[in-house]
Amino acid sequence: MIRKVQSTAIALLLATNASCLTPSDDGAEPAALQPQQPSEIPTYSYRVAHSFPHDPDAYTQGLLYNNGFLYESTGQYGQSSLRKVELETGTVVQLHQLDDRFFAEGLALFGNRLLQLTWRANKGFAYRLDSFEPLSEFAYPTEGWGLTYDGELLIMSDGSATLYFRDPFTFDEVSRVAVVAQGHPVSQLNELEWIAGEVFANIWQTDTIARIDPATGQVAGWIDLTGLLNNEDRRGSNAEVLNGIAYDSEGERLFVTGKRWPKLYQIELISPSPKGTP
Repeated sequence: MIRKVQSTAIALLLATNASCLTPSDDGAEPAALQPQQPSEIPTYSYRVAHSFPHDPDAYTQGLLYNNGFLYESTGQYGQSSLRKVELETGTVVQLHQLDDRFFAEGLALFGNRLLQLTWRANKGFAYRLDSFEPLSEFAYPTEGWGLTYDGELLIMSDGSATLYFRDPFTFDEVSRVAVVAQGHPVSQLNELEWIAGEVFANIWQTDTIARIDPATGQVAGWIDLTGLLNNEDRRGSNAEVLNGIAYDSEGERLFVTGKRWPKLYQIELISPSPKGTP
């Protein structure tokens, strides 16, 4: 369960240079993300409440929770898919394989439709939730990275420091906001999840999730997930970076995983202690 911020604390500030923060290939060298302290942005730690099996071959690009199941978008050319997954077992119970031309990315649920982005094809796909039947395609001019739905608009990332708000029926851009922390742009915004009025965003190539105020673009908090996938679980796997956030709003359960991680975790966030508290 997500605990309310109690006060400000020394936090990790991801200061980035706007001149080098352009969307990049998942295999490219990431732009430097330099911590800067002190700051007034709180950093949350975590406690693992449960862990669940996760397909170690799943290159997780998008993740969401709905009615007891996880829905997952996996990437890589020739391997991209849309999946329905049993939470408790990690078993894939429904699968749609994308054409080899497409590198799948973010995923969002809108009504009875699943909307899936692709990386550089400037094209996304809509599917029936129950059958994964392809329904339509939609276009956008940028790369596709993360996608979520706030109950009114879709929110999309493209690897830059910008969040795009889009009409869920037409996918037309309605507005956009620059994401900043203490005046610095926060780039490499990847997988997104709408949680209790905030956008949670994986910061690519880090163990950090940003909690973003969607109205202002200001980072309201950092979540430091360093050490979540321990060395024992990582050993023998091809595990890569943290990526994938899902939220069960009814049960107030927060789930996270990573690309080719053998486990998915339910975590509880721990608020930073007030200043001066031992």
